[in-house]
Amino acid sequence: MSASTLPNATLTEAYRALTPGSAALAAKAKIAMPSGIAHDSRHFDPYPIYVQRALGPVKWDVDGNKYVDYFGGHGSLLLGHCHPTVMAAVHAALDKGTHFGACHELEVRWAELIMQMVPSAERVRFTSSGTEATLMALRLARAYTGRPKLVRFRGHFHGWHDHMTNGYSNHFDGSATSGVLPGVADNVLLCDPNDVAGITRIFNEHKDIAALILEPTGANFGKMPILPSFLTLLRDLTKQAGALLIFDEVVTGFRVSPGGVQAAVGITPDMTTLAKIVSGGMPGGAVVGRKDIMDWLDFAAAKAAGTEKVAHLGTFNANPISAAAGIATLEIVKSTDACARANAFGAEIRTRLNEVLIEEKMKWAAHGSNSGFHIFTNPEGDNVVPGAFDAAAFIPKMLNKPRGEGVTALLRMGMLVNGVDMNSGPSAWISAMHGEEEMTTTVEALRATVRALKREGVVS
Repeated sequence: MSASTLPNATLTEAYRALTPGSAALAAKAKIAMPSGIAHDSRHFDPYPIYVQRALGPVKWDVDGNKYVDYFGGHGSLLLGHCHPTVMAAVHAALDKGTHFGACHELEVRWAELIMQMVPSAERVRFTSSGTEATLMALRLARAYTGRPKLVRFRGHFHGWHDHMTNGYSNHFDGSATSGVLPGVADNVLLCDPNDVAGITRIFNEHKDIAALILEPTGANFGKMPILPSFLTLLRDLTKQAGALLIFDEVVTGFRVSPGGVQAAVGITPDMTTLAKIVSGGMPGGAVVGRKDIMDWLDFAAAKAAGTEKVAHLGTFNANPISAAAGIATLEIVKSTDACARANAFGAEIRTRLNEVLIEEKMKWAAHGSNSGFHIFTNPEGDNVVPGAFDAAAFIPKMLNKPRGEGVTALLRMGMLVNGVDMNSGPSAWISAMHGEEEMTTTVEALRATVRALKREGVVS
């Protein structure tokens, strides 16, 4: 069965007909796990797909449906699924042991590669995830500066620890989210992206700022873009204030370029947080930065300075399997045009998706940069022209709209029915393995989905 055999079905009817195996697993999962999921972004109504296997730029669910994959391991698989070199490295490491509880050779090589590739990486400390990396970076910033406050931007995601929960998808007023102490939230100052007057005022009014952290391409991998001139301003403001600038390159590191956004734009932060691609799709992350900051983690340096060392443990830090995958991946990224290929695919597919929207007379837009794309569904009916869309001007309207609901949820469902898996943005992470076949499938999936939404009266 395929979408083409269900021409008269609604998108929801077609989805249910194509995915009975996923429906059965979802019913079991809801008994065992809250909402039946292990990650909030996998929430999907009526239920998510359950994937059985993947290869390169595609994956198959338990019902045998094939999808062009733009979830990409939440952005961690620049080289696609099951890259042979990465898989060989993982299997070789597995044969030697999964956890030594000791230092090992691979972690040294892994750190050396990161230092060679990332401009801000004078020292490296491994973590088990991106959330842990941002948590450690902020703690280091407070220790180094002796200051309590942090600055971040509305819509930017930096993990799920207490300092980073408000202002991402809700609580834009800075109030604490459920389970977070008000005193924690009170020390986090929120600003709108690209707000020159606002960020200048924050630094003028607060002299106890330890650090500013941001996604350097803008929230959600450029869905709400940061202007290059604003990055320059942030570098200047933090230097003048004696605060630290932290680039959260968990998504963009080794993706925008082999050296991340900082190498591409020529702005070096004081610290950088990494995950996803850094460990080749395996669990892992890292904090990198200036030696004098990272010395707060160093036993000898802290003792010599007469300071209390910042403690950092973690059972799976620099796990040998993750290290093996990370080394194999970074060596390929460093020595090939993988980033450039993924970026080129991104530029081409954004153009072709906008052509579909023009042909279908839709005031939507496919937008983004580098190896990603987003589809703006224009919920307020503004005069949007596909291909000439200024996403930065629409950030306020993106911030206060829930993701994965209404038209965007139906759009994602339509893409699934037509063989394409995107995240709830609806957005996409592109791999270097995506090619013409995947591009054609994606373009036609958007066309079929828009026409289905028109038939159902969802859009006009």
